[in-house]
Amino acid sequence: MIFDALKALETFSEIASLEDSVFPLDRAALSLGLEEYPGLDVEDYLRRLDTLAARVDVLTGRDRSFASVLNSMNEVLFVQEGLKGNKEDYYDPRNSFLNEVLDRKIGIPISLSVVFMEVARRIACPIEGLGFPGHFLVKHTEGNLETLIDVFNRGKIVSLDNCQELLDEIYGGSVSIQPSFLQSMGKKAIVSRMLFNLKAIYYQREEYYKALAMVERILLLNPGMATEIRDRGLLFMQTSMFSRALSDLEYYLSNTTAPEDGPSIERHIKTLRGIVVGHN
Repeated sequence: MIFDALKALETFSEIASLEDSVFPLDRAALSLGLEEYPGLDVEDYLRRLDTLAARVDVLTGRDRSFASVLNSMNEVLFVQEGLKGNKEDYYDPRNSFLNEVLDRKIGIPISLSVVFMEVARRIACPIEGLGFPGHFLVKHTEGNLETLIDVFNRGKIVSLDNCQELLDEIYGGSVSIQPSFLQSMGKKAIVSRMLFNLKAIYYQREEYYKALAMVERILLLNPGMATEIRDRGLLFMQTSMFSRALSDLEYYLSNTTAPEDGPSIERHIKTLRGIVVGHN
């Protein structure tokens, strides 16, 4: 079990070290499941994405307009394959693992969007992920025309008014749409967002070792990210790795200017120093 976990982390580390321009979104997203599913055959799932793309390509035929490609994508993925958003159990961690999404035909906006993006990429149709708050979207750009798509809702084209409605649903009218919400995300940022989702789910479920595994991967993609080093330290506390917790929390305070949680972290550090000295 420990060997599987170390091997999974090593595999992800190798992928994370790649530049964003050559970063394989499909392989990286699938590799998130290697620790949870030790027997996972990443190559098999990559071939399944290849097959989906080939089916879309054949269905599209000679009309390579985006409208035609989108219709074919939606037909193959949502009608024939039956992919859909998991509205009944949104926070099931399986919704975030691409192998489970492809097996169970169900996911959340970001995992379904990764499938959509990677199928589109295979047929030379550029689709980008958007950093939209609370509900991942994708877009296709052709000249000055941008088409926004909600993959969670079966590849529906959405307007700016629809985007504001989504924000109102999530934030109760307190957030207005901003241009930054519709900016493209890099592939590493997309996988980081998937990891943030899993980290939050596992923490809420008090599965601290699993949450810690997600933080380790976040830091491979975002080295030196102070808030994640803090959270790793807090998770080290939860899992009784006190020396490591102390090191991370001291790093956080030393590398963050006047953090709001400073007094709370200082109290944790004082407690940890007492524990670590006592163990020595």
